[in-house]
Amino acid sequence: MAAHLPDRRQLLASTALLALFQAPSQARSIRGALPWSPNEAYPPERVLPGLWRFFTAEEAAAITGMAQRLIPSDATSPGGGDAGCALFIDRQLVGPFGDSAWLYMQGPFAAGTPQQGPQSPTTPAVRYRTGLAAIATHCRANFAGRTFPALTGAEQDALLTAMEAGTSGIADFEDKPFFEMLLANVMEGYFADPVYGGNRDMAGWKLVGFPGVRYDYRDVLARPNEVYAGLPVGLMGRPAWDRAP
Repeated sequence: MAAHLPDRRQLLASTALLALFQAPSQARSIRGALPWSPNEAYPPERVLPGLWRFFTAEEAAAITGMAQRLIPSDATSPGGGDAGCALFIDRQLVGPFGDSAWLYMQGPFAAGTPQQGPQSPTTPAVRYRTGLAAIATHCRANFAGRTFPALTGAEQDALLTAMEAGTSGIADFEDKPFFEMLLANVMEGYFADPVYGGNRDMAGWKLVGFPGVRYDYRDVLARPNEVYAGLPVGLMGRPAWDRAP
């Protein structure tokens, strides 16, 4: 008679049980006090317009101009430049996003699929610094000394379109990956909570009808299937709620 072999479910269950009993205990006893401080919270730092922390003035002007072309203004809402997307990106680049502090950055580095995300040893901060320098050099050489902000709208659109297609011809520059990163960051800045510096006056939320982080919706629960008409609320409230010092 063949010996009885455990099925896969039994094997996984027994392995997990063995690991549980072999793992060192991490429990601790708490007496006389709570293991946390009452009302303790870690709100994000509110980003206000002011000095740039990562971009130089020239880089900031270029990013502002690019954001304005990627999300142009119209009768319904301001563009990406007007909505503070450059400020959002600036603050992200001086945080853990800029130096990839929260990502695994050890090799080997190989070309991955789009679903695998970034597969590069180069951090976003370095990619922005070198990419903007390459774009500025290209513009000066091909547009009579003008930088990106000084180009006409049609010239800016043509250059961005070529970058998107990977055909810009900018020397020492991976244009398509840079464009994809820039577009993603501009959209993040346009729709992120205003506390992070973008979405100025909640322009992005108003555009799509997003109510924000309201704490209570009881006033609208009795009216289903109606368009929500209330003003959006951010993590720090609404500008109209701010009191003058």
